[in-house]
Amino acid sequence: RRARRQAAMVFQQVLVVRRRTSLENVAFGALGELPLRRSLSTKLFPAELKARALDSLDRVGLAEYASQRAGTLSGGQAQRVAIARALTQQPRVLLADEPVASLDPDATEEVMALLRSLAVDEGMAVVCVLHQPELARWHADRIVGLRAGRVVVDSPAAEVDDAALTRLYRGLGVPA
Repeated sequence: RRARRQAAMVFQQVLVVRRRTSLENVAFGALGELPLRRSLSTKLFPAELKARALDSLDRVGLAEYASQRAGTLSGGQAQRVAIARALTQQPRVLLADEPVASLDPDATEEVMALLRSLAVDEGMAVVCVLHQPELARWHADRIVGLRAGRVVVDSPAAEVDDAALTRLYRGLGVPA
C-alpha cells in the first residue's frame, strides 16, 4: 500500500470530471489522504490541499484555468490537468499510459515536454508507454521495447536506431 501511494498514473483516455473546475479535478488526486467526511465535498477540502492543487496546476502551466470547468478545456489542457492531479499525489514515480494518443501535434509536444521536465528538472521517475518511437527517441532517456512479452530493445534513447525499431515492429504490419 505504501508503494502504491508513491506512484501516480496518467491514462491514455483523458479522465476529468467535466462539470468540475480544473482546480477541483486536480485536488481529487489527493482524496485518498482525506478522512471520508472531508472528501464528501470540495468545500470541505483543507486549504493546504487546495494550495497544493493550485501549485500543481501552476507546474503544468494552467494556474490561470483553475476556476474554469474541465469540460471547456482543449484535449491537451485536459491532459495537463490530469497530470497536475497526479502531481498533487506527490508521487516518486509517474506512470503514463499513452498520454498523447488522442492529442494534436502541438498538444503532444506540450505534454511530452512537461513529462520530460518532471523527470529532468524535478528528478521524478517517469515511465511512459508510447507507440510512437520518434517521440520516445526525442523525449526519453532510455527506451525499452517489448514484443510478445519480451524485451527486444533496452538502450539509451540516443542509441536506438532504425534497426532496433525494425526488430521491435517486424511482422506486426507497422512500418518502423
